[in-house]
Amino acid sequence: MAPPRYELPAIVPVGRFAYQSPTFVLAIEAVKVYSTGCNFDLTWMLRRTDQEDRKWAELNAVFHRPAPQVRDGGMSAESVLLLGVQLPDGTKASSSSLAMYAPKSMDQEPDGPVFDYRPRGGNGGEDDMSANGEVWLWPLPPAGDLRLVAQWTDMGMPESSIVLDGAQLRNAAAGARKYWPEDTQ
Repeated sequence: MAPPRYELPAIVPVGRFAYQSPTFVLAIEAVKVYSTGCNFDLTWMLRRTDQEDRKWAELNAVFHRPAPQVRDGGMSAESVLLLGVQLPDGTKASSSSLAMYAPKSMDQEPDGPVFDYRPRGGNGGEDDMSANGEVWLWPLPPAGDLRLVAQWTDMGMPESSIVLDGAQLRNAAAGARKYWPEDTQ
C-alpha cells in the first residue's frame, strides 16, 4: 500500500507535461522507483487570467480540494483531479477506485494494481495557484507502454496522457537501496 519504509528509491527523471495550456499545466517531474513499486511526482499550476475575485475564489476552493478519491458521492468527477494508469497488458487502475479500500486481512496483499494518490501541499495567491502530490503504483509495472492518464474538467483539462517505458521503471528498481543490511528491518 506504500513504498518500503527503509529504502532509498532510484530516481527516473521524466520532466514532461501531461497537459499544458495557456492557463493550466500538469507535469510529471520524476518517478521514484522502489523494489516493490513506484511513486510518480506530480505538480500542477493554474494561472489567473481575467477571472473576477469571486470566480478566482471559487476556483481556489476546487483547486485545493483534498485527495481525489470520490468516495461519498458528494463531489462530482469534474471538480477533482482524476488520475489513472493503463499497464501494457491493458489492466487499468485509478486513484478514484474504491477496490483497494475493501476490507482485507493485514496479512494479505491487496489485489493489484494499486494506484494511490497522496497530496503533498500547495499554495495560491492573486496570480496563480500551485500544488503537488505523488501517486503510488504497486506492483512495479511490466515492460511495455505505461500510460498515465489525468483529467480535471473544472480546471479546463480534458483527458490527457503520457506514455512511459515500463521496462525502464522496472529496471530502475535494481538501483533502489536498503537503508540497513537485510537482517535489520
